[in-house]
Amino acid sequence: MKKILNTSMIYFILAAAAGVFYREFTKFNGYTGETALSYVHTHLFVLGMFAFLVIALFGCQKPELFKQSTFKKFFILYNISLPFMAVMLLVRGVVQVQGAELTKAADAMISGFAGISHILIGIAVLVLFRSLKKCFE
Repeated sequence: MKKILNTSMIYFILAAAAGVFYREFTKFNGYTGETALSYVHTHLFVLGMFAFLVIALFGCQKPELFKQSTFKKFFILYNISLPFMAVMLLVRGVVQVQGAELTKAADAMISGFAGISHILIGIAVLVLFRSLKKCFE
């Protein structure tokens, strides 16, 4: 349980830092348009901090959840995928704010990596559902 709450707190800190970075980086560069940087903050709060707080609540009811091998797989995969997703949003956002011209290949690479991170998050959530289902059988 402590590990889950610590994970939630780490995502809170990262989300807060991402929000400050977004505000200051766009202000410093005089950027007023839409950017992917604004989504880093939200993704880390909702998919990071909030998700692990909800998981902790489930764990209070069913402590055996944290002992399952499927939950351990979820935990590892999710904590690889979410930071990967946040980094790709950060990269896309910095490129947008800087107004950098990307080659088609570089643009496709950023989009591809972001897509892979979303797929991995989806797989991790399916593994979490499997763990939860085992607890309530």
